[in-house]
Amino acid sequence: MTLLSEDKPSRFPVPGNHITAMEPYSVDCGSKGDFANSIDSTVFGSVEPPRRSRGRLIMHGMVMFGREFCYAVEAAFVTPVLLSVGLPRSLYSLVWLISPLLGFILQPVIGSASDYCRSRWGRRRPYILSLGIMMLVGITMFLNGDAVVSAIVRHRGVKRTWSIVVVMFGVVLFDFAADFIDGPVKAYLFDVCSYQDKERGLHYHALLTGLGGACGYLIGAMDWGHSALGVLLGSEYQVIYFFSALTWSFFLTVHLFSIPETPLSKQFISESSAPTAPLIVASNGTGYGALSKELVPTPELRPRSFSALSEANAVTSSAKQPSKEVQKRMTLKSLLSAMINMPTHYRCLCVSHLLGWTAFLCNMLFFTDFMGQIVYKGNPYAPHNTTAYATYERGVEVGCWGLCINAVSSALYSYVQRLMLPYIGLKGLYFMGYFVFGLGTSLIGLYPNIISTLSLCSVFGVMSSTLYTIPFNLISEYHKQEEDQRKQGKEDPSVQGRGTGVDCAALTCMVQLAQIIVGAGLGALVNLAGSVVVVVLSASTMSLVGCLFIAVFIRHVD
Repeated sequence: MTLLSEDKPSRFPVPGNHITAMEPYSVDCGSKGDFANSIDSTVFGSVEPPRRSRGRLIMHGMVMFGREFCYAVEAAFVTPVLLSVGLPRSLYSLVWLISPLLGFILQPVIGSASDYCRSRWGRRRPYILSLGIMMLVGITMFLNGDAVVSAIVRHRGVKRTWSIVVVMFGVVLFDFAADFIDGPVKAYLFDVCSYQDKERGLHYHALLTGLGGACGYLIGAMDWGHSALGVLLGSEYQVIYFFSALTWSFFLTVHLFSIPETPLSKQFISESSAPTAPLIVASNGTGYGALSKELVPTPELRPRSFSALSEANAVTSSAKQPSKEVQKRMTLKSLLSAMINMPTHYRCLCVSHLLGWTAFLCNMLFFTDFMGQIVYKGNPYAPHNTTAYATYERGVEVGCWGLCINAVSSALYSYVQRLMLPYIGLKGLYFMGYFVFGLGTSLIGLYPNIISTLSLCSVFGVMSSTLYTIPFNLISEYHKQEEDQRKQGKEDPSVQGRGTGVDCAALTCMVQLAQIIVGAGLGALVNLAGSVVVVVLSASTMSLVGCLFIAVFIRHVD
């Protein structure tokens, strides 16, 4: 066996002869590890993108500010709007059931389509623009549906039916698009940035997400109905829509023009022209250093992928197959199979993540309604010109202030986590986040008054920061341990061939499954109990159960 490089010619053995002695020419290849790494980084890698300026990365992250701003508006007003148009209490949680069900079905399809998009504008930006327009249409129907239907339809019964249909469709459309746009946005960042810039970009994404949520809740907390802008536009909901549409349109445009994206066809050309690693050529000899007669097939260069299904296939043997065959394997069935056969410690992490998100969504999606009905004793079903309905609206506004406190505390706690990590570790932080949230929500449910409820809203931020960071850090540590074991020759067969993509996808699916559980069961639970207090107490119970599960089943990492 000899090595070929582009710089030096090398001596080839004569066909039919065996290598009987070492050649007088020496070739310095370095260690075997360095040689293997050079092959991996070149054959399996791609051209490193140039470094990006801070301004470009901030422009790229602006879309997260706008997305979270609109998300905050939806979380604060979706339940009050649905109840105000006359949706029965037993059905209002079903609106959260449709979007995650669509997500389970369409996530692999959209992820695969984005990975192989050949638009001249790039792979990710066409999907980001399409989903961004869907978000704008959804929030338009959600906040303006009742007013538009009231202006067109005069019959009271027909108007009520069409108002419910239009508003619910807007909520589902917005929720679907807002959930899915995060994937292409992250993939866009990874495609156009170097390794160092990816970390910086994600930091700006997290920072702008917190700021966007705080501003969104702040806009919802203000009384726009009696302001000059409210009188001009017609109602409080139209004022909030004006700010939401303006914010989202502006920051989406800034994001789309932040960093140029290379189309897929040009990307393949540039990657194929990159310097190649030394090639291994096998002789037909059987002496020392000779390989078998069959040449090892070189894996083809694949486009980098954002979908968890694609990333999961990228680290398995399917990466050696043609692109069309890889694309066929990116299905919901393959994801579910990987989740079912995952090692025990990953499965336990998914269960704890499901418990945490179920608790968090129980509280967050119905918190403003809880403030309006329980804390302020208002009535969302009362006529809009009555004191009971005005009191309910005041409670919703104050609830928005509480959610604003949640967004700020989440950003602050993310820095506190870094300080506490060396002392209590990831498992300790995971347990503490669930315990603090469970204790705080139980106090809110048992003693619902204005001051204590607003003060305890800070525990929502602790849970939010925990759910968004700790489980993914645990996955990273698990894979790091497995990599160390692999280097020492002690690899566990149950984790062989697994990638971080499929495990992150499993955690994401737990969020959607939590939405399905909340949407399917919480409305019936509220209807059975006859009070929204059961929502907060359910969140507390799920969180405390999650504490016990973490303490017993989550694997500790050093």
